[in-house]
Amino acid sequence: MGIFCFILVCMILLLGVLRFKSPGKVTPFLDENGNVLENSIAIKTFVNINGIKQGMFIRGENADNPVLLFVHGGPGMPEYFLTEKYKTDLEKHFTVCYWEQRGAGLSYSSKLSANDITVSQLVSDTSAVAKYLRERFGKEKIYLLCHSWGTFIGIQSVAANPELYYAYIGMGQVTDTVKSERLAYDYMLKQYTADGNNKMVNNLKKYDIHNDISVVNSYMSASLRDEAMHKLGIGTMHNMKSVVSGVFFPVMNCRAYTVSEKINIWRAKAFLNSSTDLRQEMLDTDISSTITELKIPIYFISGIYDYTVNYKLSKEYLKKIKAPVKGFYSFKNSAHSPLFEEPENFINIVINDVLTGGVSCAD
Repeated sequence: MGIFCFILVCMILLLGVLRFKSPGKVTPFLDENGNVLENSIAIKTFVNINGIKQGMFIRGENADNPVLLFVHGGPGMPEYFLTEKYKTDLEKHFTVCYWEQRGAGLSYSSKLSANDITVSQLVSDTSAVAKYLRERFGKEKIYLLCHSWGTFIGIQSVAANPELYYAYIGMGQVTDTVKSERLAYDYMLKQYTADGNNKMVNNLKKYDIHNDISVVNSYMSASLRDEAMHKLGIGTMHNMKSVVSGVFFPVMNCRAYTVSEKINIWRAKAFLNSSTDLRQEMLDTDISSTITELKIPIYFISGIYDYTVNYKLSKEYLKKIKAPVKGFYSFKNSAHSPLFEEPENFINIVINDVLTGGVSCAD
């Protein structure tokens, strides 16, 4: 009985702490006197996008600035929580919309079915959100920044509706996912073999991703892949050694979400991984062969330690694709998330190249 009471008290305390850390409100921009900065915007809002209520955070120090749509990775992993932990200064130069995709995070609903969430639908949603932002802020066009999985749907939106965008920024640009996964797998086997980590080597060898393409999907869903990548510094961030401490806890600490919204982030992630064919469609598509030309300036940004999406394949893709302006940027201290790992370098590229249509900072 004593142990039961102790566990119950601990659970109540943890719930209390979680509720305290979950007011569900967006922090406003304040001036030196503690007043809300004039003409700034910092909101959490829900918008009907192609018939479905979808959530987004919109933040910027000056609502007259250019508008940038951030399309997160996954499938189904919103990244707004990272902006609370890693200050990027994007919001000094843009009004940034952190849209949470259909079925993900704020946009999750238990009423959604797998049929409601397809790649083509998400591509259409991306364009619809861009149109909404254009109209809301009175802009002719907006900028598009996509990360990882987000690049897979974002680049298709650009190909379909180039008139919506000034420029496209692909961070961790997806190309041939099967080839990328096999390169990462071989790299990890080599490294763990050299380190004498026989347990990890044997666990990885349980997934025959070279000879059986059907295994790749289940391998990408396995916790082993994330663990193996992060321990080697080739996962989400070069210095992030665990998704528990690096992703789970920051999500649960993010004050912009309520408790139920935080729970829905993980419900959505599980739903999208197990009930939809999104990842399989990405595996079946070599985007570097599918989209060979874009009509707007494009910028690919990759960390040299990125094996989540192989940075060398992204660089090769940029060489092949046709575009009026294109630049590739290697981040020397980053893995999969240069915006959050080296924000000053990222902002420098945005100011000097993206906003001017140049490539002075490119490799």
